[in-house]
Amino acid sequence: MARAATRAATRAATRAAKRTRHQVDPVVTEIVRNGVIAVTEEMKTNLMRTAYNIIIYEALDFTTGLFTTAGETISIGIGLPMFIRGMAETVKAKIRHFGLAAMRPGDIYVTNDSYLTGSHLNHVTLTLPIFHRGVLVGFSCCMAHWLDIGGTLGGITTDIFSEGLQIPILKLHDRGAPNETLIEVIKQNMRLPSRAMGDLRAQVTAVKTGERRFLELVERYGRDAVLGAIAAIMDHSEVMARARTQSIPDGVYEAESFMDDDGIDVGKKVPIRVRVIVKGEEMVVDLSEVSRQVRGSFNSGVTTGHACSQVAYKCLTSPTDYPINDGSFRSLKAIVPPGRVVSAVRPAPMRWWMTYPMTIVDTVFKALAPVIPDRVIAGHHADLVIAACHGINTRTAEFFLANFGPLGGGWGAKRNEDGVSGTVCINDGDTHNSPSEQSEVKFPLVVERYALIADSGGAGRHRGGLGLERVVRARVPMTFNSHVERAHCKPWGLAGGGDASGNEVAIRIGGQWKTDFPNAKVLVAHLQPGDAFRMRSGGGGGYGAPLDRPIEAVEADAAQGYISVAAARDAYGVVLDAQNFAADRPATERLRAAMRDGVKVRRPRQSASA
Repeated sequence: MARAATRAATRAATRAAKRTRHQVDPVVTEIVRNGVIAVTEEMKTNLMRTAYNIIIYEALDFTTGLFTTAGETISIGIGLPMFIRGMAETVKAKIRHFGLAAMRPGDIYVTNDSYLTGSHLNHVTLTLPIFHRGVLVGFSCCMAHWLDIGGTLGGITTDIFSEGLQIPILKLHDRGAPNETLIEVIKQNMRLPSRAMGDLRAQVTAVKTGERRFLELVERYGRDAVLGAIAAIMDHSEVMARARTQSIPDGVYEAESFMDDDGIDVGKKVPIRVRVIVKGEEMVVDLSEVSRQVRGSFNSGVTTGHACSQVAYKCLTSPTDYPINDGSFRSLKAIVPPGRVVSAVRPAPMRWWMTYPMTIVDTVFKALAPVIPDRVIAGHHADLVIAACHGINTRTAEFFLANFGPLGGGWGAKRNEDGVSGTVCINDGDTHNSPSEQSEVKFPLVVERYALIADSGGAGRHRGGLGLERVVRARVPMTFNSHVERAHCKPWGLAGGGDASGNEVAIRIGGQWKTDFPNAKVLVAHLQPGDAFRMRSGGGGGYGAPLDRPIEAVEADAAQGYISVAAARDAYGVVLDAQNFAADRPATERLRAAMRDGVKVRRPRQSASA
């Protein structure tokens, strides 16, 4: 009888939300709009304050969210954009698994199923049903990256079983009581169990924060008013997305790019082809021609395939509309057949799931660049550029596992402005780089160099952003791994803009740099004290013809060290004084005229200072 009453009350709440959808108080709606954003931001803050691993509290590799009783996104705390679909689908899967009628206050559900979340096993997702006076009103959810989830450490994995502990959909808490058996199983499979348990408790804190604050909102303004406001916010998001989609000319737009390789078939390009169909106020992103799943660990699940489309669509139609919610995507359809690199099926490996999706987003922008040049950017460096190191810290005699990154790199220029420099790639959105000081304290490493890379951004009327270089020296023997992509598929320019430099990895062994790797995947390299690794992120593509860049902008770039005197001449046709970076205007006009006419101009001998 209690279950029947709960089902009836939940149905009544849903009907009430539908009835009030067009009768909501606009003032209350705006309060709720900002209220749900505040809830998910506080969830973020509490997770950061209580997490044990630097990848959560410094890099912010997590996302928090509130969801409806149907699993629709109400608001997510900005973190990893690609989590948006994975979190929603995980909530829906838990609803299907347990059933709304079987859910109780105090329950918390957990999983890290890669084929459900779309990402790797390190992403553990907790979901808590929110009840208001016995009625289910929504869900609080948190997906966060655990530094270790077991599995093999080095090299390229070739199936999901080698990547760590798989947790199916289970109850972590049953009406408030922890599932101690499950907790012991998790602890037993972790190399650093105390860290894992700390992060698990932090996630529990986050979802309980979401529950408490959402209930305060409901108590203050009324259940029907809050649910009705949420429905109205979603409706408004849909209207705005449809209107902006309608401003894109109807048509079928296609583009292609590629990934370097899958880490196993070295040098074999992985094709990325997208088709975007715009008709009226609706858009279809067709990923049917994206490469089939690969043998190496760069696959992701189907929810990430849909997330690629959603992230691109959000950027194009409603980038500044908040909260991020499912209403924004009602006018979008994604076609993602199974068995592609962004819809891989079991037992495909998924450890580096995040790499290919961001190039797919870049390629969607590339497809639409001819018709909406004011809304897209040129290609960006599109990789986390992470170094993974492990070994024994001789100071503490303990095992350490360090993910050094994300590094950040160059983003593509727009039609009306330069690209940004040293910024984390689009997959990770609001994540941060790891502070050098924190990393040096926690791990036996020394940062020797951390700087922008001159000439790494693509030339153009608007220059692409610059990549970063970081050199890190080992203080103890350790094993180094990098799985970096886009070394060969350089971030492309648009409308005549130049390509940027790609991502690079090198290691220093015995004082000698080794740079002749066929790609940027350096696996199981053994470093001794004094050895080092060097990570260089790519730049962003340029936009527009470089010869149209104002001379004053080229002078400023050279003075800041963003471009060299040689690049100013060769790429931009600007002749600079190597000492004060002032342009020789007559010589510049002659050079630019010759370059526009296609005349090959002999470069004068440069002094060492140039």
